[in-house]
Amino acid sequence: MTPALYLLTPSGIGPDFADPLAAALDAGLGSPAEVACVQLRMKDAPDDAILRTAEALLPVCAARGVGLFVNDRADLAKKAGADGVHLGQSDGSVGEARHLLGEDAEIGVTCHDSYHLAMQAGEAGADYVAFGAFYPSGTKDAAYKAEPELLTTWQAMTVLPCVAIGGITPQTAPLLLRAGADFLAVCGAVWNHAEGPEAAIAAFARALQPQGDAL
Repeated sequence: MTPALYLLTPSGIGPDFADPLAAALDAGLGSPAEVACVQLRMKDAPDDAILRTAEALLPVCAARGVGLFVNDRADLAKKAGADGVHLGQSDGSVGEARHLLGEDAEIGVTCHDSYHLAMQAGEAGADYVAFGAFYPSGTKDAAYKAEPELLTTWQAMTVLPCVAIGGITPQTAPLLLRAGADFLAVCGAVWNHAEGPEAAIAAFARALQPQGDAL
């Protein structure tokens, strides 16, 4: 079973987030909502706070075979010893990140709703591209609106993996996977769930379970 979730952390976290993260990752193990990778997303936090948090989260992820990527900052990904970096369009080039992090690092690029940006990222050596936002998000104001058909066309054009992002819930997740998303980036639907992140992961697992199968 291929892990489907790309889990984004909330912004206001610290090293004590290791325990909630471990619980969320464990909740998905062996299910359709198993987490493939975690993006450490601490917007506007000081560098030392990001590094301390990365240091705490790395062993949690490594013990479960889950990659930890740093958002925006290839330099901090390097210092932290993270598995990769996710770059926005204004966060430097794939080539610069590759030179800094090495051939084994995973590098992803935000491409909004643009095939052109995605093709450029792939040609530059990105390991995956991210499209979105597909739905309104309480985590980040989205200046771009992507449609599920974009995923279908992308899958027909290339084998480069794509991540769908933006307001994804258990209700909308199956449609995006069917449309062609390789991974689903989730944040608020997990961490803001009324019954906690474990219950949220369980809800994704039920939603993504192939029809006719039982959990």
